Amino acid sequence: MNAPRPERDEFKRELLRVVPNLRGFAVSLVGSQDRADDLVQDTIMKAWSNKAKFEVGTNMKAWLFTILRNEFYSQMRKKGREIQDSDGVHTESLSTHPAQVGAMDLKDFRNALEQLPDDQREAIILVGASGMAYDEAAEVCGCAVGTIKSRVNRARERLKEILAISGHHEFGPDATNAAITKQQLTL
Repeated sequence: MNAPRPERDEFKRELLRVVPNLRGFAVSLVGSQDRADDLVQDTIMKAWSNKAKFEVGTNMKAWLFTILRNEFYSQMRKKGREIQDSDGVHTESLSTHPAQVGAMDLKDFRNALEQLPDDQREAIILVGASGMAYDEAAEVCGCAVGTIKSRVNRARERLKEILAISGHHEFGPDATNAAITKQQLTL
């Protein structure tokens, strides 16, 4: 509901009368005329949208200074949670490739692993997945260290063949997904 016209006009006159004082206070808080003008504008917008809450006859200047001060502290808290990243370096470090590609790759790997002979699968899981040293894996399997090394090597070669992998550059997202992710970061 709009205030009667004379009351609204008086509110507007009083608000405009205080603007130079608000600018001075804002500059003292933020140290920059441009940022101060933005802060004053935000203050005026909040005051105007809440003019029904202003009690006629009370101190308009104090009310506006309180709004400006609260707006300043709100912006500072928000700024403390934000990171300036105009060149996108931080954002790029946070990006992730689509999870479904990794899930499909893992499924393919499990299927390939199942195609290995039992002794090769056991050796590559102990050394590759469990992180055991060759001598520890040899002890677990009850065979010579050379035998474990041979089984792991044959398992790796067979997995590369089953998965049609020619080198380490084929791990991670494919070229299409990597390009899409990179393009989204530059937008």
